[in-house]
Formats: sequence, structure tokens, C-alpha cells
Amino acid sequence: MMSTESNSKGVAVVTGSGQGIGHTIAVRLAGDGYDVVINDLESNKENLDAVKKEITANFPERRVLIVFANVTIEEEVKGLVESAVKEFGKLNIFVANAGIAVIKPLLETTSDDWDSVFAVNVKGTFYSYKYAAQQMIAQGDGGRIIGASSLAGKKGHASVSAYCASKFAVRGLTQSAAVELGRNGITVNAYAPGAIQTSMLSELAAVDDSVDLYEEFKRLSSVGHLGTTQDVASLVSFLVTPEARFITGQTITIDGGIFFD
Repeated sequence: MMSTESNSKGVAVVTGSGQGIGHTIAVRLAGDGYDVVINDLESNKENLDAVKKEITANFPERRVLIVFANVTIEEEVKGLVESAVKEFGKLNIFVANAGIAVIKPLLETTSDDWDSVFAVNVKGTFYSYKYAAQQMIAQGDGGRIIGASSLAGKKGHASVSAYCASKFAVRGLTQSAAVELGRNGITVNAYAPGAIQTSMLSELAAVDDSVDLYEEFKRLSSVGHLGTTQDVASLVSFLVTPEARFITGQTITIDGGIFFD
């Protein structure tokens, strides 16, 4: 049954919020005053439980709903949106954060590798944009949709060909959605993190131990250090505000000044 609490700024859904960037975004949006729907695969239940506990401990006035859903399955993404609305009555923000990477040289990347990466990173983002937008249009008061691209979606890198291609695709999808949805008061943007301290960066660093990837990214960075998940969450926190109403169709690089476009 829908809660009648009214001290919330709105309702935000964050996919892939059991860990990493998604976890931090969910906590940040709760701290900003939003009720939050956190999502991941059921195999990440323990992580989601921990995220919910963290939010309720730090922001006891905030409501949190866990919804298990696989973003590669259209009906489950549709159900995720429906669950959010059934519980909280509306949807104001949707962060399509869920993503995976396969770290292999191009010549070793299989068709299954390629399909799995595109299923989550591209098809999952497409379903998220589609059903979030449908709900926001039905409500009639606009909204914020945000996707997850990457520095790898602006510049190709070795050993992550499928990942790079998928993140380039997110940029195109974000631009098209922004054009279509803007007249409905819905902005659509994406974040493009560079070297952020996450498990994915650790996996990439482990591919070639002859190079200290952490030190290399620090060297390439204009600011001389790696980013954190909080840096990405801070960008999302701004993009959902009324002050960001004139920003749409953008994939914003957040990489400490490694790449300029």
C-alpha cells in the first residue's frame, strides 16, 4: 500500500545499487531528501539489505524499497517502475546505473561476452529510459532520467572493446531520449566516470600487473588523484535539481581531467 508520508522531495529509483557507484548514488539521493527504490539482482540481496540499513540508519525519515529485477528483462524493468509507483505513488528520478564489463582483448572476446555486456549496459538502459519516461509522462510533471556511460564511452581503451562500444551506445540513446522527452519536462543525461575507485577498476588493473594502473591514471589526471564514487554521486545530486533544468542530452565526463571533449 502506498505510504502517505509527504516530507519527501520525490521518489528515485537506482538500478545496480547493491554496490559501487549505484550504492553511493542511492545513499546520496536519500540524504538529499528523496525516498529511494534500490535495485539489483536477487543474488545481491545481502548487499541491498546493507544499503537499506545504511540509509535508514543515517536518514530515518527516508523510505527505502528493495526491488529485485534483472534489467535485461523488459517485464522486470516495467515491474520495477510499477513497484516504485505502487509503494510511493510516483516516480521523479530514474538512475539507470546497472552495468557490467568483460575485460578481454578483442581477439579473445566471444559473441556471448559481447551479448551479455550489451544486454545489461544498452538494452537495460533502453528499458529503464522507456518505462521511466512512460510513467513520468503519465504523471505530467516532468522528471529526471540519468544513465551510466563512461570515459570508455568517449575514448576507446584496450581489453574492453564490448564495454567501450556499449558505453558509446548509451551516449547516443541519451541524446535521442533527451530530444524526444524534453517537451514533457523530462531531462535525460548520463555520467561518464573515468578512474573511479571501484571493484571494476580493480579488475581492470589485475589484467596486466606489469603496469600500475592506479599510478598511471593518477599521472594522466590533471588533479593527480583518482576519483571516488562520491564524486559521481555529487554530479547526479546536481542533475536532479531544478537548477539543472536546462541541461539535457549531455554525457558529462567526471575523470579528474584526463579527457577533454
